[in-house]
Amino acid sequence: MILCGYLGESVGWSYGFGLAGIFMLVGLLQFYFTQGIFGSIGLKPKKQAALETVAESPEAIVAEAGNDIDRVKKNPFSRFEVLITIFISVVSLVWVVNDPVSKITSSNVFNFSVGSMDGSNFAILVTLALFVFLLIKRIAQYEPLLRDRMIVIVVLAFITIFFWASFEQAGGSMTIFAKDYTDRVLEGNGKTMFNIANTLITVVPMLIISYVLVKLFGQTFKKYALGNIILTVGFILIWVLVIMMLASQYKDDKPEVPASWFGSLNALFIISLGPLVSKLWESRFNPPATIKNGIGMILLGIGFAALAFGASGIPPGAKVASVSMMWLVLAYLFHTLGELFISPVGLSYVSKLVPGRMIGIMFGIWYLAIAIGNKLAGSMGGKIDEITAKYSMQDFFLIFTLIPMGLGVLIMLLTPVVKRLMHGVR
Repeated sequence: MILCGYLGESVGWSYGFGLAGIFMLVGLLQFYFTQGIFGSIGLKPKKQAALETVAESPEAIVAEAGNDIDRVKKNPFSRFEVLITIFISVVSLVWVVNDPVSKITSSNVFNFSVGSMDGSNFAILVTLALFVFLLIKRIAQYEPLLRDRMIVIVVLAFITIFFWASFEQAGGSMTIFAKDYTDRVLEGNGKTMFNIANTLITVVPMLIISYVLVKLFGQTFKKYALGNIILTVGFILIWVLVIMMLASQYKDDKPEVPASWFGSLNALFIISLGPLVSKLWESRFNPPATIKNGIGMILLGIGFAALAFGASGIPPGAKVASVSMMWLVLAYLFHTLGELFISPVGLSYVSKLVPGRMIGIMFGIWYLAIAIGNKLAGSMGGKIDEITAKYSMQDFFLIFTLIPMGLGVLIMLLTPVVKRLMHGVR
């Protein structure tokens, strides 16, 4: 991300996005040619093997009942449900393609309006309403134990929508705040400290990963030569770009921190704080899922509270300002902590709460919630100029402070109810 942002801001965004695309392709090719290294991991288990792993204690049987296919009555789709599913899939796919195309060309499949709502928004809202109807209808048809657990997933997914709608301001309004409202010019000791910090952030992880890859290369080259060669070429290119970026940075007498650089703090904090948070989950202080979600939402709100406080001196309608970088750093710190409390925990509970045959569709529902959150993030973040002109930048960030915090408190208050619906799953 550091390299893509650096190229985008210093050379051109076509190069920054192009670099991201190149390495996505490198990653895809490397995975394709070395996927055999995983053996049978991720493949569908044999039925007999699955049955042999079923726990025998009463408590374990309750916890595992939702994961044993033979103990849960199947609920096949009716013809009506199949037709709704096909309609939802087709309209959604057309919308996904049409949305960006309609913005860059004159072609628009949904070139109509319903009242004051344009056709594109009307189509996706109708589709979403049908999906919610189908989801509720399907959940109601299952046995009580599985039905209750699926309700828990829906509740957690609902919270996830608002988490990502706020968290993904990092790619929009927070980057605008970094670019136009943050003092990013460094001089004297500030320049030296940033150069050292940026060097450590980029070089140290690269050295560690390179060392691991060299070891892996020695063990897997004979069997997966092409995949290793592709990966090696990719990392050599990364090293060249890193050296070029750092050399340019050190030569600049008055460097300016790229606005996109702050986005890399998320990865830095995940790497450094992830092991500490995982140790908490392994200890006796491991809280229930709802408490984790609540804490995550509150931490997210605290991050935006830091931005709101930092922006308190910016008058309404201001186009530029020079707020300290410290507020953005604090925001990314708390946002990352919130992510560590919510994102991996949610995915874990999805796999625990439903039978193996349903994991695919429930993960689909979970990622649909994330997609809705990302769409809302773009829509809400796009209102930054309108809100800051009428009110202030502080008011804009307070929206993302109060909503997550309120939802965090709400989900924690629901802990007894959710715990009962989970039927023994921890």
